Amino acid sequence: MGETCVPSQPQRVITLSVPSLGDAIALGVKPIATIVYFDEPPPYLADHLDSIQILGKEEQPSLEKILALKPDLIIGIKYSTEAIYDQLTRIAPTVVDDWDGYPSWRGHFDFVANVLGKTDSAQQVWRRYNQRIQSLRAALGNSQKNLEISFVHTCCGTIDLDLKNSFNGSILADAGLRRPPAQAVPVAGGIVQLSEEQLMDIDGDVLFVATDGHEAVQTMIELKQNPLWQKLRAVQNGRVYPVNYPTWRGGNPLAADAVIDDLFKYLVGDAPPV
Repeated sequence: MGETCVPSQPQRVITLSVPSLGDAIALGVKPIATIVYFDEPPPYLADHLDSIQILGKEEQPSLEKILALKPDLIIGIKYSTEAIYDQLTRIAPTVVDDWDGYPSWRGHFDFVANVLGKTDSAQQVWRRYNQRIQSLRAALGNSQKNLEISFVHTCCGTIDLDLKNSFNGSILADAGLRRPPAQAVPVAGGIVQLSEEQLMDIDGDVLFVATDGHEAVQTMIELKQNPLWQKLRAVQNGRVYPVNYPTWRGGNPLAADAVIDDLFKYLVGDAPPV
């Protein structure tokens, strides 16, 4: 939002997005407080949240709590903090990134690393990510690489597809895994809404399914009653796997590591190397 002078070694960092939270933790910086998007913390974050204060849900951080915590740095993303940016800057130096949806996850990680003065640590994180991707590619072999991997998720009454340039889509692409034709394209934001008439767009050899909340579970129950559901290859072959919604849409290296674990688990069948 302009120029901001930030401390070289911040000690009391607050993050105002889950990707920013995961990025900071991956870089060895544990925020004192954050906002969240979920009711139940995903497994990849659960152990980290014990000593981190929750400021509220997305776009509703408590300014009173932030002020009382006396942060020395606040990190967020533009669309969810722009409205309160002026108030935040009166509390502590505040930096926000131009987040363009989950296709921005890599750039946002590098942004957070730069803000925290952790660019060397960021290179180590990327090296580990690339090593794990190469291990996965080697474990998959040529036969598994030819599988079409589909991913669908439901939240808030809608059925959605994450496409090639989404967070999980980019990980699948890095692993050399194919997507169904309708999912093998990039779009702004990396996500499209699916109608029941387009159900065959999720057809693939393997189908990963993520639900968020009770309404989403009900949506999936109704979806499975659609006659087209039984025609999906993954359904016929018994290769439909439930995965954690906030993990597969996490947008940070910690979540990426957990997605790679799932790919080892369901596609390779072996315990993933660490």
